[in-house]
Amino acid sequence: MNATWESELTDFLAELSSVQRTTLDVLGRKRATLVAADTKGLAAISAEESQVVDRLTQCLRRRQALLARAAAEGLPNDSLQSLASALPEARSSGITEQMRQAALRARLLRHEGLVNWVLVQRTLIHLSQLLEIIATGGRLRPTYSKEESLRPGGALVDREA
Repeated sequence: MNATWESELTDFLAELSSVQRTTLDVLGRKRATLVAADTKGLAAISAEESQVVDRLTQCLRRRQALLARAAAEGLPNDSLQSLASALPEARSSGITEQMRQAALRARLLRHEGLVNWVLVQRTLIHLSQLLEIIATGGRLRPTYSKEESLRPGGALVDREA
């Protein structure tokens, strides 16, 4: 019974490791295309992202199935780590090391995701500022003014302004 659990956990962690590496690769390429403002490259990466999401979803379902089966067998089922620690062979087979490596890659994935999010947010802020400059003709309006002589409209709305 424990050998079966060991084998299943090892297989699951190998698949998770593969998906994590693929995700890191996709996020790295996405970062490069964001920096280069390569819209065609971003469109191409979109399909790969969908495949990665599908694989991650499959890993999540498999994890849930493993934990549900562990609960049915009376084994610890709050996490895969607690399940592995309940198996005597898990320590000697390297499962705990695989889990440690998976946790480190998960942390790196969060970091890469955050980097990409920051790049996208900075790009959106920049584009918003450009649109504001275009819309106002580059003239700044004071926040407070005693005079109401400011002309409403911008270069896009009123070409004369």
